[in-house]
Amino acid sequence: MEFQTNPDIRFITNDAFEEKIKQIEIEMYHEQVLPKRIVAAAPASANELVEVAAYDHTEGIRMDRKESVIVDFGEHCVGRVSLAITSLGSPPDAPAKLRLSFGETPIEVIRSFDSYKGELSASWLQEELLTIDVLPETLALKRRFAFRYLKIEVVDTSPKYQINLKLSCTTESSADKAKMQQLETDDQLLQEIDMVSQKTLMQCMQEVFEDGPKRDRRLWLGDLRLQALANYATFEANDLVKKCLYLFAAQTTSEGQVSANVFIEPRLIPDDTFLADYSLFFIDTLLDYYRETNDKETLTDLYATAVAQLRVLDDNVLPTGEVAVPQGWWAFIDWNEPLEKQISIQGIFVYSYKRLKELAAYMEDNKLAEELDDKIQALEQYAFTTYYNAEKGLFVDPNSGQIAIPSQTWMLLAEIGDGDLRRNVLENLLAMDDELVVGCNSPYMYHHYVEALLQEGFREEAVRIIKLYWGGMVENGADTFWEVYYPEDVTFSPYGDEMINSYCHAWSCTPCYLFRKYGIA
Repeated sequence: MEFQTNPDIRFITNDAFEEKIKQIEIEMYHEQVLPKRIVAAAPASANELVEVAAYDHTEGIRMDRKESVIVDFGEHCVGRVSLAITSLGSPPDAPAKLRLSFGETPIEVIRSFDSYKGELSASWLQEELLTIDVLPETLALKRRFAFRYLKIEVVDTSPKYQINLKLSCTTESSADKAKMQQLETDDQLLQEIDMVSQKTLMQCMQEVFEDGPKRDRRLWLGDLRLQALANYATFEANDLVKKCLYLFAAQTTSEGQVSANVFIEPRLIPDDTFLADYSLFFIDTLLDYYRETNDKETLTDLYATAVAQLRVLDDNVLPTGEVAVPQGWWAFIDWNEPLEKQISIQGIFVYSYKRLKELAAYMEDNKLAEELDDKIQALEQYAFTTYYNAEKGLFVDPNSGQIAIPSQTWMLLAEIGDGDLRRNVLENLLAMDDELVVGCNSPYMYHHYVEALLQEGFREEAVRIIKLYWGGMVENGADTFWEVYYPEDVTFSPYGDEMINSYCHAWSCTPCYLFRKYGIA
């Protein structure tokens, strides 16, 4: 996996924006969740848990030294755990030492964390080692966890006493759960997908729109764009979108580029990672926010930041209209190693410049609108003449001959060609053997593909994919949607180990938006 490190980047702070961020109050909502049952690893499965006993919240769990137990809270939770610990038997003559391992999925509590072999830091694995000197004690764990399962190991006490544990979790979210609404349809699977979609969004809504409450627990621009759309259709926490937009604009490079992600603790810190597609998506996110809220003050404040993304990246657009892509991890698109990204990036530039032209119209910036007309025409002309293969009726990489779903998707979302041509592209794509096409690996890319299908009127195919893909996660036990899902291999991880995957992830939450925008029921 490739990481960017740009320690020499100089960030400029907009004090006025930081002050506005302080004025935006985000209300947090809480709910108490108690464990539902005691479970254990199934004898014949490496990743399945079976019920051993019900959890009695009045009695708690009695445990001996060296004993371990797995508790199932019955649903995915994001919040803070409390443990009421008492001793049983003789007076406790030694500390009680406990190890807690939290898991979003069974594999995280079945496997030892010591077995982790992934590329991301093992510190993201959710684990606590507690030493309790005096009993009884009630501990409220300071760290927020994202989990369904909790493995408790009594590392040691003494031979003279046992312990008893009572557990609870107080969930946290800036989404009002009371606003969740069931999709009006007789299709039970679509209803389930919709509710899991809303829950995924809700649990990623904290002080900012987080990409995942387990990992990375911060604000990424690509995720924000999709979360904001889902939020407008459901929880309507529009001040949270506003706050996040200002967070990106409050600290930019000296050229004005926004970071791909930002941290908010201990203060606002932009990451030194920059992705061209994410920077451009600041434009689209601001446009969607303005369309939804008609908040002219925020548009006026942040318009210059949107324009700056054009200026920073415009050097990559050659006079011919070609987007010249540098070496390295310059754009995301999808977790998809075989994918040639050039066509997708070209489409994202066209898409984003068209959105910026709409913002310019709202701001009555006629000069920029005229400039954008020329740029869009050159980009579109290059895209069509270079990438459109008339014989195949598809957008094809001229060097490798690769045909990829992301390539078609971004050409269609950018509205390259007329409606008849775009529909013909989809018909030809859907008729191809899957083995001949580079597909999608993440819910992020699947969202864009489904939206392209819906945009061009391929409703039946779009619903089929939603049921197969997001419905596949539901059938695999998901009650929040995953960061990555590869139906042929549910253990697939872009980081080399499924234990580090995020199983409640922001960019997976969009079915609730797609259902409502396109009237799917």
